[in-house]
Amino acid sequence: MSSIHCRIITPRGVYKEMDTPILNLDTVDGQRGILPEHMPLVTVLKIGKMSTVENDVREEYAVAGGVVYFRDNQAEILTDAIENKNEIDMERAENARKRAEQRINSGNPNYDLKRAEVALQKALNRLSFR
Repeated sequence: MSSIHCRIITPRGVYKEMDTPILNLDTVDGQRGILPEHMPLVTVLKIGKMSTVENDVREEYAVAGGVVYFRDNQAEILTDAIENKNEIDMERAENARKRAEQRINSGNPNYDLKRAEVALQKALNRLSFR
């Protein structure tokens, strides 16, 4: 059976490399499933989920947006942050959600509202794995 070689890169370096028969992603154009022999693709990832099948086990990840490049059964994902659902610190995610909501609701002009909204989206995405 053919597979996709997937390499995930963050600002800290290579997060993970794996082979998978399917790559499911949340893109700005909607959910997308990529199978081996898919046509070449470059697309923007939104804050959302990604799933793969690794060693016959479905793995799920929280992705903080990014870009995916796919060609010749090789996927390269560039993202600011990614966590396997088993790596997520739920207490930290809940604290991030509270902070972001406080900043959004404060009315303080010194807070960057867009940044707080993005932080809230990221926290809610991570919390969705509870």
